[in-house]
Amino acid sequence: MSNVIQVLQERGLLDALTAEELRTLTNVPLKVYCGFDPTADSLHIGNLVAIVSLAWFQKFGHTPVALIGGATGMIGDPSGKFNERQLLDEETIQKNCLGIRKNLEAILDFNHSKNPAILQNNYSWYKDFSFIGFLRDIGKYFRVSSMLAKDSVKLRLQAEEGMSFTEFSYQVLQGYDFLHLMQNHAVNVQLGGSDQWGNITAGTELIRKVTGKTAYGVTFPLLTRSDGQKFGKSEAGAIWLSPEKLSPYEFYQYFIRTPDADVIKMMRMLTFMDIEEIRNIEKSMQAADYVANTAQKRLAEEVTRLVHGEEALTKAQKATLAAAPGSDTILDAQALEKIASDIPNCDLPIQEIVGVKLMDIIVHTQLLASKGDVRRMMRNGGVYLNNQKIQDENKVVESQDLIDGKLFLISVGKKNKLLVRSKT
Repeated sequence: MSNVIQVLQERGLLDALTAEELRTLTNVPLKVYCGFDPTADSLHIGNLVAIVSLAWFQKFGHTPVALIGGATGMIGDPSGKFNERQLLDEETIQKNCLGIRKNLEAILDFNHSKNPAILQNNYSWYKDFSFIGFLRDIGKYFRVSSMLAKDSVKLRLQAEEGMSFTEFSYQVLQGYDFLHLMQNHAVNVQLGGSDQWGNITAGTELIRKVTGKTAYGVTFPLLTRSDGQKFGKSEAGAIWLSPEKLSPYEFYQYFIRTPDADVIKMMRMLTFMDIEEIRNIEKSMQAADYVANTAQKRLAEEVTRLVHGEEALTKAQKATLAAAPGSDTILDAQALEKIASDIPNCDLPIQEIVGVKLMDIIVHTQLLASKGDVRRMMRNGGVYLNNQKIQDENKVVESQDLIDGKLFLISVGKKNKLLVRSKT
């Protein structure tokens, strides 16, 4: 296909367009921006849809502009939120901006010979505005009736807490971002999630009123599971893109555990895999000889490589093999130490290990919440010590269970592993 809008639609990355003519306008190079508020020092996989969508525009010769909301992040976008965001101080926001920049640089090409990605921070233009000046020059173009009609506002006004003027003004600021980027950087398309429709149209309307020109918006669906729940969360919290917040091993494992019902959707939306390969994998999953989890491994490989790079993917795969439960897997201290930084681990005094029931160690390290949970997991064959299945609830960890007298590996269910080191 020669048109990026067609590709986005085919891959499930297109929710709506502000004008159908954008389908043909994208046959020539455009500048397309997407905003990222620095509410944390890393983006998560929900944001990955936005980055991948920007990258698709870049692949088709358009210039992607990533806008970090150094100024708007001080307020917080109310879209899709039932409660007001906690306001962040300037130092925290600057730290968060640096972390987000790394996430973007991992996927977008800022050194492309023809259409390199551009990074902007809206603090650079808001810092020069006075409150009165902004109200006079920009606020006059906004009608309160239209602002109240936005879904993000109506949702909050129905809640008991209501909505502060601070958050109510967010759509004015995002609208001005679009105007500024058009006037100063020739950006004529804004990309955002489906929950950003109101903010995007606020910008296109402001541009029409101020310049008489037409600007466009493209929205993509939010990343959700087949049951309607948002992707991006696990028992341990958000699935971050920064390795400092979530190791590549844990990131890889998250995608390995993707339900069959969601794996093809994730391939379409979060990878650059050829669409025909994805269709073939989808067909193979219906075949009688399909090997379970084959598609998930392919998905995990592609997304981990995209976000963390080839070397980190290799380490994650090696860690997965080394920590795979099963009597055929031989563990040694050297191999485990190599993957120690890639899987959850802790240090315990030797007296809290040797002579102590495995059940007590599992509860103490919070792998499971209670002894009852451990008993049930053991009865179901889901507890392993050094890849050996343990079903005896009275099993005591002995000195010979410590590999090279140093450490041991606990696996609980399919998801949770813990490398325990002894300390003297």
